[in-house]
Amino acid sequence: MSASAQKHDVFQAIADPTRREVLRLLSEKERPISEITAHFPMSRTAIAKHLQVLSEAELVSGRKVGREKIYTLHPEPLNELKDWLSYYEKFWENKLSILKHIVENSILNVNPSDETDKK
Repeated sequence: MSASAQKHDVFQAIADPTRREVLRLLSEKERPISEITAHFPMSRTAIAKHLQVLSEAELVSGRKVGREKIYTLHPEPLNELKDWLSYYEKFWENKLSILKHIVENSILNVNPSDETDKK
């Protein structure tokens, strides 16, 4: 498969913690690649590769302004991730409800005299 035929989806794009941090930075404001690179202990070339993956997933876009390339966040593709995760939310909610019930019942069943006897 040629490099031009390879396309990354939103799941692949956010799989890397560096790319997630780039998205967070771009959520604050548009930034040139030099400003993005300053936040990481890696080369401009490495950041450019991360931006390429994010761009292929349509999460960011870059436009030339003079000698700089300014990157902008496009959060809309994250809706696909949100939709996917929302299906599993019911499982988390159920587990959290059970945990809440267990914790609340165990607190109610603790006898304060038992605690003082241990001292």
